[in-house]
Amino acid sequence: MSGRTPPKVAVLMGGASAEREVSLSSGRECAAALQAEGYEVVTLDAGADLPARLAEVAPDVVFNALHGRWGEDGCVQGLLEWLRLPYTHSGVLASALAMDKQRTKDIYRAEGLPVVPSVLATQDQIAAAHLMSPPYVVKPFDEGSSVGVVIVREGMNAPRLPDGLPDVLMVEAYAPGRELTVTVMGDRALGVTEIITDGWYDYDAKYKPGGSRHVCPAELPDDITAACMDYALRAHHALGCRGVTRTDFRWDDARGPEGLVLLETNTQPGMTPTSLSPEHAGLIGLSFGQFCAWMVEDASCNR
Repeated sequence: MSGRTPPKVAVLMGGASAEREVSLSSGRECAAALQAEGYEVVTLDAGADLPARLAEVAPDVVFNALHGRWGEDGCVQGLLEWLRLPYTHSGVLASALAMDKQRTKDIYRAEGLPVVPSVLATQDQIAAAHLMSPPYVVKPFDEGSSVGVVIVREGMNAPRLPDGLPDVLMVEAYAPGRELTVTVMGDRALGVTEIITDGWYDYDAKYKPGGSRHVCPAELPDDITAACMDYALRAHHALGCRGVTRTDFRWDDARGPEGLVLLETNTQPGMTPTSLSPEHAGLIGLSFGQFCAWMVEDASCNR
């Protein structure tokens, strides 16, 4: 930023989704990092008054640190396009597609990327009978951070679902194996991490200190590393994503390359102290502040 006035950056955080607390953590971390990089930073907790707050602050760039519905599904992106405020991460269509896990899978399949079978069904249909042979997973098709995930194992009855889930859910074949993830930054896949937990990689494992262990870079055969990097970049482009994304995989190492499947692409990867994408940026020599600054400099409308 030498030789020019640093842009004023509004960091959007919080919001009303099930991932509010994670977003507040991401937003605080990003705001502090951008201030240290020399940007003028204002933090905004995204509520119903967001258009008025943005008009009041008049930022040059919006750093989107929201997670979940309204912040990650194209809604806030549409607002920022309407206001003609340059913003980070993916645009309206890519955000909406990636947030809808079933449509994401349709695009993966069209791109020739490997996925496990899945269907959408109502809670009544899911509770009445197995819609596929266990083991399988029941989860919202438009949430992140493993919110509302239920695993139905072999020998179990059709699931009794927890309160608070939407009526239509995804039923997906369980993908066994190792948990892998790749961050894409612009046109470059940065690296592969293996996530190791004592059990399911649920919300607590993702965000509580000590909930999981990251092996970065992952200790994998060269062909699996190359496939993960290639698949993540192809997924990023097939969905029309921009900026930074993170694509998650499961790999059944007993099956070799045939055991690798894509789960989903996150258009607003977590930016907390236990998050994965900042670790991937470190693999190419970027500090957390430099990583955030790259996203600011990459921001635009018409994404």
